[in-house]
Amino acid sequence: MSSLPAEDRPQPKSLTDLFVSFTLLALQGFGGVLAIVQRELVEKKRWMTREEFIEDWAVAQIMPGPNVVNLSLMVGGRYFGLKGAMVALAGMLTVPLVLVLLLAVVYAQFAGHPGVAGALRGMGAVAAGLIAATGLKLSGALKKNVLGPRLCAGLGVLCFVAIALLRIPLAYVLLTLGVLSCVLAYRRLKP
Repeated sequence: MSSLPAEDRPQPKSLTDLFVSFTLLALQGFGGVLAIVQRELVEKKRWMTREEFIEDWAVAQIMPGPNVVNLSLMVGGRYFGLKGAMVALAGMLTVPLVLVLLLAVVYAQFAGHPGVAGALRGMGAVAAGLIAATGLKLSGALKKNVLGPRLCAGLGVLCFVAIALLRIPLAYVLLTLGVLSCVLAYRRLKP
């Protein structure tokens, strides 16, 4: 998306900008933030290219903990070192933590209401749609991937089949397909 060199691209102006940006990002992402994070960091703020986002998101997914929290640490660390990583993490967690605690109190009061259960089921469908739309939007970046779009798509299909249809645990699928894709990428990059 952005062909500007890294030093010419926009970046957070300060630690406060980083904190506020990740706080606002976190407040937009109830139930799943992939689509929102991609839109904010790549399209709006242009702190990352699509390719950088895909690479960092892949690393964030294989690390323990929530993906977006891992990504916030990486982005904050990229621009401001350890201090930036901690500020981005604080932005990602502080206000949402307070809101979630308040929502937990409210949910405890109304959990048995049929309308609440129906609303939660509807939100699940919306979250699945957001993930699918973001995947389609980011698929264009696979043209520049060392494995090429076909092999990447094949690995994606294998992952889907293994997890959704064969019900193989995610850890085994990530370990197997992750190692396989790393070996294939290494072989193609090797001079």
